[in-house]
Amino acid sequence: MTTPTPTRERLVTEAMRLFSTKGFEATSVSQIEAAAGLSAGSGALYRHFKSKDALLDAGINRQLDRRRAMQDIRALFAGLGDLRAELTALGRYLLTVIDQEIELLQIAARTPTGLSERLDTAYAALVEGLTAELAGWISAWNPDESERTCAILAALGVNGLLGARFATSLFHQPDNRLPDDEYLTEWTIVLATRIDHLQ
Repeated sequence: MTTPTPTRERLVTEAMRLFSTKGFEATSVSQIEAAAGLSAGSGALYRHFKSKDALLDAGINRQLDRRRAMQDIRALFAGLGDLRAELTALGRYLLTVIDQEIELLQIAARTPTGLSERLDTAYAALVEGLTAELAGWISAWNPDESERTCAILAALGVNGLLGARFATSLFHQPDNRLPDDEYLTEWTIVLATRIDHLQ
């Protein structure tokens, strides 16, 4: 027998889902309540959260907790000694983080900049964190390369992965249009070839 999900957690889950599909401003408190199995318009949400903004903050906090739980994964494949094998593993790791954060990314894409400083900060931290991870790995392979070049290559790599996900999640292209394995193979070849030229 499964334990029922607490109301507060249901509210966060459904709010993040609705914010990601409809946008923060277009989602009403009543819609969140109904999606969480509460009476729409009853004000039940306010027993758990001060406002819709507080609910978004709780969703962002949950995403940040997930991200912290994944930060040690990169250590599992570091030191393989094979450029393409490590880059492929890192690409899979980055895609996994992006998939874990897809709701946050969709909300940020559908919410005007400046509406929620917390959301803007969380989005920037995610993208900057992924880019720093990849730049650090590139720098480890090419310790003599400039920080600027490593940062540019990392931005190209991360933007390539984000673009693939945004194509399906925001622009409704079919998931099977660019299968992950094929996409990552080409992504790895392009980046690995460029990194090889740095040496």
